[in-house]
Amino acid sequence: MDNSSKSFDVIVAGAGPGGASAAIHLAMNGGRVLLIESKKFPRAKLCGEFISPECIAHFQRLGVKEQMFSAGGAAITRTVFYARKGQNVEVPSEWFSSGTSALGLSRAEMDHKLLERARSAGVTVLEETNATGLIYERGQVRGVKARSGQAVYDFEAPITIDATGRTRALGRYLDQTLLHQTTKTKRSLVGFKVHLENARVADGACEIYSYPRGYGGLSSVENGRSNLCFIVSAGDVRANGSDPERVMREVVMKNSRAALTLSQARSCTPWLSVSLEGFGRRTPAPAPGLLTIGDAASFIDPFTGSGMLMALESGEVVAGIINCHLPSLRKNEATSSISREYETEYSKRFHSRLRVAGILRRAAFVPCLPEVAIFLCGVSTHFRRKLARATRHSSMKKVSTTSR
Repeated sequence: MDNSSKSFDVIVAGAGPGGASAAIHLAMNGGRVLLIESKKFPRAKLCGEFISPECIAHFQRLGVKEQMFSAGGAAITRTVFYARKGQNVEVPSEWFSSGTSALGLSRAEMDHKLLERARSAGVTVLEETNATGLIYERGQVRGVKARSGQAVYDFEAPITIDATGRTRALGRYLDQTLLHQTTKTKRSLVGFKVHLENARVADGACEIYSYPRGYGGLSSVENGRSNLCFIVSAGDVRANGSDPERVMREVVMKNSRAALTLSQARSCTPWLSVSLEGFGRRTPAPAPGLLTIGDAASFIDPFTGSGMLMALESGEVVAGIINCHLPSLRKNEATSSISREYETEYSKRFHSRLRVAGILRRAAFVPCLPEVAIFLCGVSTHFRRKLARATRHSSMKKVSTTSR
């Protein structure tokens, strides 16, 4: 890569749904965008692989809807929450987008198709490229230092977007005094994910299981497989010799429904695992010239099923604001305005749902409370619907993705 190709309007680090969403919307408006990704796609990713109905409209605007539906994913018409002893309550997918089902699709397929779309939209994509630092001049982020194999680069742009997920690969390079720390959980948690064959998940259902000190989900994806993703306490992992199969049997399958659906299941992919130290909101604009989206901005509780939506939505929001200021940005102006507008819009759209998700998370770890909550939600359809929508619904007007 020669020196003339190292300057961009925006640099996006991380090619997951948030980063790809931002990059595509920016490129469709004529932005010169660099998207760097540490992995080579397609690749497996620890994720519930539940694409909520509202995401389909995002895929449409991104120009990738047909590609997603042609990938062979499973239609998910309802989410069923199961208490430990089998009590259950159902949330129909159409509550979130009338006439639209959710989609069960592996992250390997979804992310790869979004990355292909980014390339076709004109985004400069560099895979197997790691962000190794920030270019920080006169109190402002001016770009990214990166490495690809033995090659080292300095990429410059007036705006950099951290879409690297929970690791916050860019934000962590800043002085910690500039960052709001994530709200910590009271216990260390571990997440696991695997694809299974012969699981007995109900047709069209995403099943969520409650068990002591954790929760998990099972739903169909492509190729007749099911995706199992669950969270357990680090203590339970250690007690079971850090063996994910044993953790599944001894912890997850204490839920009677999980014991039935997983009794004949066998893994057909390697297990993935990650330590989860905290959930909640971080700052969306940690420094002038640096913005965060997706899990890098806020890590919402997985059982809400809205993580993918928040990633796609925050990518669209940040792109819309940048696009409105693109002419000024190219004159080295408007960086501060972009940060302020993004922080304001981010709070309007996501603060409420993050707060509700935090309350539900704390309730999920109180002994016997999940059973009580499932019973109460089963009594009132109106309350169940209102609570479900509170974890994802935003009444705010969609930000335009085109310039003024």
